[in-house]
Amino acid sequence: MPKVIHVDQIVEAVEELCIGANYDLGDDMMLKFREALQTEESPLGCEVFERLIENATIAHEERVPMCQDTGMTVIFVELGQEVMITGGALKDALNEGVRRGYEKGYLRKSMVKDPFDRVNTGDNTPAIIHYDIVPGDQLKITVAPKGAGSENMGALKMCKPSEGLEGAIQFVVDTVEKAGGNPCPPIIVGVGVGGSMEKATYLAKKSLLRQVGEPNAEKRLADIEQEILKRVNKLGIGPQGFGGTNTALGVHLEVYPTHIASLPVAVNIQCHAARHQEVVLKGRQEGEE
Repeated sequence: MPKVIHVDQIVEAVEELCIGANYDLGDDMMLKFREALQTEESPLGCEVFERLIENATIAHEERVPMCQDTGMTVIFVELGQEVMITGGALKDALNEGVRRGYEKGYLRKSMVKDPFDRVNTGDNTPAIIHYDIVPGDQLKITVAPKGAGSENMGALKMCKPSEGLEGAIQFVVDTVEKAGGNPCPPIIVGVGVGGSMEKATYLAKKSLLRQVGEPNAEKRLADIEQEILKRVNKLGIGPQGFGGTNTALGVHLEVYPTHIASLPVAVNIQCHAARHQEVVLKGRQEGEE
């Protein structure tokens, strides 16, 4: 028999994730801030890193958002194929968790009902939800609030295959250069290459869930990440766009097979408030405590 997860568990988990992600910057980012503070050559850049560390510490200790833009709520769902959701619809439970989290956590509601009418929904729903069906009897939920300042600086190019690796790299670097200080650097650069138009953008967004600076498991791709990072930091944009040697703290590249006539390249830039938290809910037999 399939194992079950009740929607009440999902609502409660998402509520907590929304608040935690906005209040608590990950240890990986804090470590990168401190490392960059030691290598930054610009005095003003060093001051920025000191303020970022202070800001994140205050947010954690005083239980307040680290940034006033508490973002669109982007949710990645990995649903085990042996799990049954009971008590309601999964999508509704996820959105109810967002609604409660943004109310309880006093988080800014930034979603509008229609991109042209611009009327605020009042509760930060609907969330942007990505579903993946995987083996097993668990439900993994990752909440990744994404602010508009960095999201608006993303880009997609349907490169010609003849442009090759160098063309893809140059597009990423050009995108970061064009963004300048707008996405609140130091940034993380998510890159998706291959698949179709929408697959490439999904890969770029999902790559940002990695621990910052964690290299791709494939050495060939990890080497490309380092090459892009080197070129990006040579741009001199620096922390908060004030100039310096640490424009990006990491580049995360993901690839996927593609059509013989295609080379889609997507860039999704993450600001210094690289927020995401996850939880794994385990399915149980009905009646099991």
